[in-house]
Amino acid sequence: MTAVLSRRAALVAVASLALAAPFAHAQQAYPNKPIRLMVGYSAGGGVDALSRMLAQRLSTVLGQQVVVENRAGATGMIAADLVARSAPDGYTLLMGESGLLIAPFLQAKSPIDPLKALVPVAGTFIAPLMIVANNDVPAKTPKELLTLLKANPGRYSYATSGVGTVHHLGFELLKSQSGSFVTHIPYRGAAQIMPDVISGQVPIGVVSAAAGLAQAKSGKLRAVGMMNTAPLAGGENVPAMADAMPGFNVAPRLMLLAPVGTPAAIMEKLNEAARTVLASADLAQAAALQGGIPAYMEPAQLGPEMQRESASWAAIIKAQKISAE
Repeated sequence: MTAVLSRRAALVAVASLALAAPFAHAQQAYPNKPIRLMVGYSAGGGVDALSRMLAQRLSTVLGQQVVVENRAGATGMIAADLVARSAPDGYTLLMGESGLLIAPFLQAKSPIDPLKALVPVAGTFIAPLMIVANNDVPAKTPKELLTLLKANPGRYSYATSGVGTVHHLGFELLKSQSGSFVTHIPYRGAAQIMPDVISGQVPIGVVSAAAGLAQAKSGKLRAVGMMNTAPLAGGENVPAMADAMPGFNVAPRLMLLAPVGTPAAIMEKLNEAARTVLASADLAQAAALQGGIPAYMEPAQLGPEMQRESASWAAIIKAQKISAE
């Protein structure tokens, strides 16, 4: 009798192992099909370009194609909502941008709370911003600009790519800390800002560092200061606004995010792949051409940083009484 039971137990054990094997193999095989990387901005922009740069290199490291899909709108929230509602299996990811942490405070009805519906895989890039000015504006340095604006309240205006962008809130923070009054002129996008600053239609603009450098080098406008402190290749001659305002450091952050519930083993594999890619020697130079700086960050660091950044933007919105209308 004992021998029969032992034989049955052995058969059950073998059957259990046979059933478990496909699941174990499936986990080990991740990824075994293409991965979708959702981007909440239009094709051709800075966030899109950096996302495609990362996707191409992740494809090589992971051994499966990482395909960028653009779902523009609502400051990235359309793409974020799609990813948050996707199966948490590692095959639908989001390239989030700092605007995602701002949107819930300005949208009347935000579809998700990104801090609760998404989990950080890795910090990927910083996209530096630059303050540019028409050549007739009598300020060449951060200190001269702040002195000029403070001495002439209401005389000057500045353009950004829209209400609630990091460009907008970053300059509002600058105004708040410097005690100056400058009128905000929101544009629907960045394309028309540069021509209008060059022509003098609007004297000051907040633009991507890559776009600002290109026009400044041609002499069509003046690069007054970088809004962040991290150096950008090719931008060595542009001072940081922190030179005149110690501690000031504003730049959109790009983040690789996944739906809540994504298995830890998959998160770890994606994180390791991102770390490998972002450490590659050629990436910094390639990213600089698109106005980006590789800035890898572990999930354990990125989560608290997202919380801090969200609270910071909320405080600026409240203090400056900013609304989406």
